[in-house]
Amino acid sequence: MSEIKFEKALNRLQEIVDLMESENLDIEKSLEYYEEGVKLVKNCSDKLRKIENKISLLSEESNQPSEK
Repeated sequence: MSEIKFEKALNRLQEIVDLMESENLDIEKSLEYYEEGVKLVKNCSDKLRKIENKISLLSEESNQPSEK
């Protein structure tokens, strides 16, 4: 899956949930949506993990005494 912006991935996940809840889908289409959703969740989780790591690193740097 190509790189997708976090907000766009969340919006697409919501669309998938809405579709799966509201439509009478056949098993193949349901599986297709499910697979797409799993990929989007992984993508979002990876992005959040990177952001958390960056914030942690920045926090550590800002808490270290400056050298003079």
